[in-house]
Amino acid sequence: MPKQNSPMIGLEIHGYIDTKEKLFCNCKNFHDMKVIKPNTNICPICTGQPGSKPMLPNSSAINKILEIGMMLNCKPNLIENNKPLIFQRKHYSWPDMPHGYQKTISGAYSIPVAEKGKFLGIRITEVHLEEDPAAWNPETGQVDYNRAGAPLVEIVTEPDFKSSEEVENWLRQLVLTLSYVRVLNKDAGIKADVNVNIHGISVRAEIKNVNSITEIVKAIDSEIKRHETEKPQRKETRRWNSETGKTELMRSKEEQEDYRFIPDPDFPAIKITKQRVQEIKERIPESPMEKLDKLIKKYKINKKEAEILTRNLEIVELFEKVAEKITQDIALPWITVEWLGVLNHNKLTTDQVDMNPEHFIELLDLLQKNKITPLKAKDILRKFIPKSFSPKQEAEESQMITDESEIEKIVDEVINHNKKSVDDYRQGEQKAINFLIGQVMQKTNKRADFQTIKRLLEGKLS
Repeated sequence: MPKQNSPMIGLEIHGYIDTKEKLFCNCKNFHDMKVIKPNTNICPICTGQPGSKPMLPNSSAINKILEIGMMLNCKPNLIENNKPLIFQRKHYSWPDMPHGYQKTISGAYSIPVAEKGKFLGIRITEVHLEEDPAAWNPETGQVDYNRAGAPLVEIVTEPDFKSSEEVENWLRQLVLTLSYVRVLNKDAGIKADVNVNIHGISVRAEIKNVNSITEIVKAIDSEIKRHETEKPQRKETRRWNSETGKTELMRSKEEQEDYRFIPDPDFPAIKITKQRVQEIKERIPESPMEKLDKLIKKYKINKKEAEILTRNLEIVELFEKVAEKITQDIALPWITVEWLGVLNHNKLTTDQVDMNPEHFIELLDLLQKNKITPLKAKDILRKFIPKSFSPKQEAEESQMITDESEIEKIVDEVINHNKKSVDDYRQGEQKAINFLIGQVMQKTNKRADFQTIKRLLEGKLS
């Protein structure tokens, strides 16, 4: 039971499911519909033209909903348990829904795709699938149907949150966890309907369609303050105004009967079998929390570095594969510092680069065996964009120079041709030696051993 006078916060989280096509037609499914001309990614089905009939639901969207449910420890509803999934018509009269209803696996008497889960201590009521409405601009009256019919997941929690800080941390972990199964459009972000009340003090208010985690936090804090001062006693549906930093009344809160849910006669029941669920379960990766625990226990990595690795599935899997053949004290900095640095410099994410872990292992093996210098290894690493390759041939052409007499000749040449830097160093400018080292490296195509260069220069200049 919640404590008297404590906030009760529940979420209805919406995310765009990453599929090639919309939910009931062959139109392309992508989030940023503003990049194309309004009303060009449409067909008679997603615009609700008279006589048009929807196609069967996108099976990829259903599979990804099941993956989401299982990642959140929910129980899928199976046909073996006599629980078929039925699309229902959720009626409401807004210009963004051309049919006059939304097709959804939710509502009165419905069986959700998955239910009764728990994620990081928060109870999950249900996970279900529905279609996205069109984009309606109430100021101009214009409606853009490009996104109409895109598949959405809705994750409904119990009112178990007690603060906006708790919500923020939980949502960031949720987004990270779902990124591991690659089910959501990562560029679309999430939005949420936020339910807030204070136990024993006020009645629940629902804040609709709050975009981004940052705005969700602000809306919760603002609404808690309103409930503390106004103590509202009537259910309301409100909107978040980010400019004023306050919620605004939209209408009194609808109940399920207001939507007049009825089974949609255009669709047969969806029968989820044990076999289908088992096949999906076998391909689901470990969660970020499981990965974090493994990195700390198996590889003895400190928590901070382990968290850097687990922020991205491709990065942590790359580390695990590389660490099978390369010692972790070498593999870890080359992945978390050098490789992530290359990606950031090129403004790329890991899924935009074709990286073969064997090529990374070859590179670090050459470095360990002193076949190439660290600078040359970094050079080759930068060339792994956009696709990695075997570094062996380039390493053969860039064999590390270990002969001290050969390096000494080049050091003498650099000293003779850079009198100003030599004088600066002898007068106490310690940074001048870095320039001289760089000159030697340049003349040897980064093949000379750094420590040998530095030792020879310091000896000759002192």
